[in-house]
Amino acid sequence: MLRTQAYIVAIATALFLAGCAGLGSMEKAIETLNLKVNPETLILRGDIVEVEITGNFPAKYFAKKVRLEATPVLVWDGGEAAFATEGFQGEDAAGNYTVVPFEAGKSFTYTASIPYDAAMEDGSRLELRLRGLKGDKMIDFDPYVLCNGVITTPNLVQPDDKFAMTPDRFQRTMSYSLGDDNTSEATTTEATTAENAVSINYAYNSSRVTTAETRTDAWKSMKELFVLAASADSVSLTGVTIEAYASPEGEISLNEDLATNRTESAQKALMKELKRKKIETAEGFYTLIAKGEDWNGFKRLMKASDIADKDLILRVLEMYSDKSKREEEIRNIAKTYSEIEDQILPSLRRSEIAIDYTVEGYTDEQIITYASSTPAVLTVEELLFSATLFDDVNMKYTIYAACADTYSSDLRGHNNAGVCLMEMGRRNQAEEAFNSARSLDPNNQAVLNNLGAIARQKGKTDEAASLFGKAGSGPEVSYNKGLVAITQGNYGAAISTMSGATTANLALAKLLNGDASGAKTTLENANDDSAVSSYLLAICSARLGDGEGVKRNITEALTKDGTLREKAKSDLEFQNFRSELGL
Repeated sequence: MLRTQAYIVAIATALFLAGCAGLGSMEKAIETLNLKVNPETLILRGDIVEVEITGNFPAKYFAKKVRLEATPVLVWDGGEAAFATEGFQGEDAAGNYTVVPFEAGKSFTYTASIPYDAAMEDGSRLELRLRGLKGDKMIDFDPYVLCNGVITTPNLVQPDDKFAMTPDRFQRTMSYSLGDDNTSEATTTEATTAENAVSINYAYNSSRVTTAETRTDAWKSMKELFVLAASADSVSLTGVTIEAYASPEGEISLNEDLATNRTESAQKALMKELKRKKIETAEGFYTLIAKGEDWNGFKRLMKASDIADKDLILRVLEMYSDKSKREEEIRNIAKTYSEIEDQILPSLRRSEIAIDYTVEGYTDEQIITYASSTPAVLTVEELLFSATLFDDVNMKYTIYAACADTYSSDLRGHNNAGVCLMEMGRRNQAEEAFNSARSLDPNNQAVLNNLGAIARQKGKTDEAASLFGKAGSGPEVSYNKGLVAITQGNYGAAISTMSGATTANLALAKLLNGDASGAKTTLENANDDSAVSSYLLAICSARLGDGEGVKRNITEALTKDGTLREKAKSDLEFQNFRSELGL
């Protein structure tokens, strides 16, 4: 009975093939197509698996009335995924497929991609399924295995995203100037005297400093500074600049002499105060600048005055290029307008005193003490700086968190606390801190970089790329852009943006870009003793045909991290080095 059934099947098959003349011979001769897959084993790129198949239909292979549908299929235990179907047909067949001449034959290149599924890793195979059609007859060829499945080495990218601190602007020694009004004729014609300027006013044609001028609020503030400098080691006087002026109604030579005499009288008055406080000054402490007549000051005060004809007066005076003639006209006008004589000219007869001094801040020891006990007594710059004095990340975080609490409107405390939280492995809390920082400045580049790194680690590659695009081009941003490029399969771009680093991820980019030798060199110089680094060295060795290197490096990798054993067993990177693995 069984023999009869087999005979019937054989007869049926023979009759079918006879009806599909040419298909049977095409299936038997499939090896002559010289099918090749590039690369020989599929490799994950980004989130897709790409395939390129080349081949050649030899002369007199493709029957004239036959159509052929070719579908590469990735198969694994429990599933499969088909690439796009490509159709070919003989020169007399009906249809719209690619025509293959019977006499000449035809070469072809097929490219396609499918979304990656984690189940495809290592245990899958790529097979070609061919369906032949002739008229209303159809036959499915036996699946033809093209290569083993998918290498997932790109998934070895490490989460070493670079997070950016926002720096402090701490200066231990701060420089200040008391009474610098910046009224230099060379720099401005519109400047006004600073509220805390130390000024000495003089009578007409006089350079004597009266007692009344040493009783003003500004003079008292200056004396208080001297008391502080005499009693506190942290405050030091570094220099004094005295600029003296004359009102512009006098003769030029007289005004120049008056200005010089006024610088000297102001200096003597200062020296007297310093001597009382027993403060000694070094040579060159005083800088005396005699400015002469203050024509610019006159114009400024006139414009600000309530004098009815002020604009006309100024236009008339500016007509005189000769300074002597202009001085004469000012004297004449002043006799007519008492406001000029009483309110404007007296304030131009003066010396302006700018006192430079420095204040030395807390020592490192003092800053550490305050930061650890009473952080609120420190300025934001001191508090931010204090965190840099600690090595322990937990202590750094405590300081930055205190800064974020004390100076909540300054994003740096929030951001830097987030960086510490990332180092501590507390990503969700770090993201909250970065978002708090961003709420204070949506465009801060360090914060955008840090949020981009969080997004990349969470698999939100497009969001990460967008944030990095807004974050500028600092070293952290450039490196992180490289990680995104690896994830997206743009290995050349990754190498370019990560060129300043020497890490396992840069080596991975080189490896995936076809430079196993360069990847090996990078790993050997990376100062990275991780299991993944050793595993990548084993892959480099495999691609370079170095069996001994595979054995040595995979042994080191598994010694450091035994969980890699199962991956190594099935990893198609080592398909030609199973004996060296010893697994």
